[in-house]
Amino acid sequence: MNFREFLKNNIVTLDGGMGTLLQGRGLRPGELPERFGAEHPEVVEDIHRAYLEAGSDVIYSNTFGANALKFDEDELDLLIGAAIGAAKRACLSVGGDKFVALDIGPLGRLLSPLGDLDFEEAVEIFAKTVRLGVKHGADLIAIETMNDSYETKAALLAAKESSSLPVIVTNAYGADGKLMTGASPEAMAALLEGMGADAIGANCSLGPKALSAVVKRLADAASVPVFMKPNAGLPSIVNGETVYDLTPDEFANEVASLLHLGIRGVGGCCGTTPDFIKALKEKIAGIKPLPITDKNLTVVSSYTHAVTFGASPILIGERINPTGKKRFRQALAERDINYILGEGVAQAERGAHILDVNVGTPEINEEELLPICSFELQAVTDLPLQIDTSDPVAMEAALRRYNGKAMINSVNGKEESMAAVFPLVKKYGGVVVALTLDESGIPENADGRIKIAEKILKAAKEYGINKKDIVFDTLTMTVSADNRAALATLDALDYIRHKLGCHTSLGVSNVSFGLPCREAVNSTFFSLALSRGLSAAIMNPHSADMMRVYYSYRALMGLDENCAEYIENSSKFASVAAIPTAAEKKTAEEASSELGRAIAKGLKDEAARLTELLLSEKDPLDIVNGEIIPALNTVGDGFAAGRVFLPGLLMSAEAAGAAFEKIKLRASEKSEAGAKKCKIILATVHGDIHDIGKNIVKLLLENYGYEVIDLGKDVPPEKVAEAAEKHSVPLVGLSALMTTTVPAMETTIALLREKAPNTKIMVGGAVLTEEYAKKIDADGYAKDAMSAVKLTAELLAK
Repeated sequence: MNFREFLKNNIVTLDGGMGTLLQGRGLRPGELPERFGAEHPEVVEDIHRAYLEAGSDVIYSNTFGANALKFDEDELDLLIGAAIGAAKRACLSVGGDKFVALDIGPLGRLLSPLGDLDFEEAVEIFAKTVRLGVKHGADLIAIETMNDSYETKAALLAAKESSSLPVIVTNAYGADGKLMTGASPEAMAALLEGMGADAIGANCSLGPKALSAVVKRLADAASVPVFMKPNAGLPSIVNGETVYDLTPDEFANEVASLLHLGIRGVGGCCGTTPDFIKALKEKIAGIKPLPITDKNLTVVSSYTHAVTFGASPILIGERINPTGKKRFRQALAERDINYILGEGVAQAERGAHILDVNVGTPEINEEELLPICSFELQAVTDLPLQIDTSDPVAMEAALRRYNGKAMINSVNGKEESMAAVFPLVKKYGGVVVALTLDESGIPENADGRIKIAEKILKAAKEYGINKKDIVFDTLTMTVSADNRAALATLDALDYIRHKLGCHTSLGVSNVSFGLPCREAVNSTFFSLALSRGLSAAIMNPHSADMMRVYYSYRALMGLDENCAEYIENSSKFASVAAIPTAAEKKTAEEASSELGRAIAKGLKDEAARLTELLLSEKDPLDIVNGEIIPALNTVGDGFAAGRVFLPGLLMSAEAAGAAFEKIKLRASEKSEAGAKKCKIILATVHGDIHDIGKNIVKLLLENYGYEVIDLGKDVPPEKVAEAAEKHSVPLVGLSALMTTTVPAMETTIALLREKAPNTKIMVGGAVLTEEYAKKIDADGYAKDAMSAVKLTAELLAK
């Protein structure tokens, strides 16, 4: 039986932890588990066999960190072959339906724009591992412990392009129910299901109870099986060893109590052993799996959140489009990305839910520019994007690098169009806008457009695309040329929404071409379309008339509790004038009011330009203290409150850094460059090759004026202590992501206490807690990057 067949009718039991078991069998601190496993295959085989005998249906190969960043091609082949070989031998010795999963973990580096690893480079790194997994006989692929949606997409894309194996994807969610870079469970469900993952879920990070809310949200959103592989509760240090607070029976009871949510795969992560899996298998014996149901949700997503069609009308901002916009065409010709970003940010501030992105002009290379604009927009706004192009090559280029499940504009009833676009929708996921036209043009009446819609649905099904991922545009025609045009559009829209059961979208403003007072016609048509079942409108969020209709409709239809949103947004009804973008500000006085906004929105070029203007009138340090630091603090407060996510925090820091560069240039001219607060050492402890968190902390601390000495990753205790003595630093920050490297952190702290007794020590990392930090004698624990900035100030004040 293959794994996909097994999954249809069973609750799948996975295995448990590997790292701590290997430590108990001789793995030394800092030694790579994959290399140890190749040298001691009998140890790995024995651990796999223990899990299989305990009841595991699937065992994960000892390849979690096996990638081309760590190992050359020949050694990678050797290690993956040894790991899968050990797992397969264990399965053969036990017999029955047992499956070997190629285990793929994160690379330990952030992808651009947050880090320095290019998306396509990440895809190829993962693909090398996948190809070797296929070569050596893996039955399926398990992508796990990913805490960034973009890296998760890269891994899944590599798995789908380089194999036909089933793929399970489980992410590491924090206590806030989000990934480190901000993705919600609903956003991940949209992305992963859209790209064709066979099962999705959550692993690591937390115990079963703490993960239950995340798993429920995944189960409510996903139409594919949901898996969970939690830790054995919370970690603590006992006699120098990391232990977890749940017993096997307690763990089994907590996991089994969640099966009513529809979970189809269960196992354990950090702290779990074969005893945990045995207890879990016994607890769930006899429980029948609940059927997997299609939730029938039409959803697009960004890297942070999902936007679901149906509950309330969706506004798609139309301003990033050259049609009828001379200034925008100029920006495209001049590659003025900053202007385009300003338009995106302004529309987000005005209440758009999705941003349309269209760069199609005759003189523009869409294949090159569309993915660039989409990529840069995702660095400054967390709104989902609508990739808008008639060029399939440009469409794929943008979809491939898009971080989330995009809206795609568009396909139509022409055979050529469907053959070009539907395979892209199937491969990358997305909600595609379908125009009701075909080889014969646009039908004048509603019946003709409905027939085209039915043809499109039939063809989509043949490509394996569910009708929930089709949104129909019944085409807004100019009413001044045909006084029945609007009625044909509305009648077709009504039928498709209520009879065919599909969502709808319209570009509203086309209706008024050639007429005076166009806003009046547009807003009235918008209101009529909403009453007939319009799901989404491509419109100008700067239009007071359109926003008035939108918020009035929500209030009248019972979608706005106590009319709170209508009241809150009533100021948007006051004027039809568009909010000028930051790029259009000219004077130093205006720059003063806009610099904080540019930093908050992550507009690097704009922050630098505005700082230069301010420097003509203000002292450099006054700008730092009066503009830059308050802006960073505001963003930091938003991050702490869950309103701002890690990418936004990092982009703000980058924008502040661009402003600081201008400050430093002017300060050095005036011999004021010595404004640094003090030196701080940061290091990832010995044996740990993950330095994402440390790098984020470094970026923020530098933008708060500290001089950071970065010792890198996998740093021996002696090197940390030596650097602390040499530089006489008042503070050292230590990071550890892996459970197996916490002892190295404790050793480093002990040596620092001996060699640099006056130095304060701050610690952080996914496997740590406040209590844990105290036990290993740290002076403070930072749960995230912004907490590290605040803790630094507190510790230095002491």
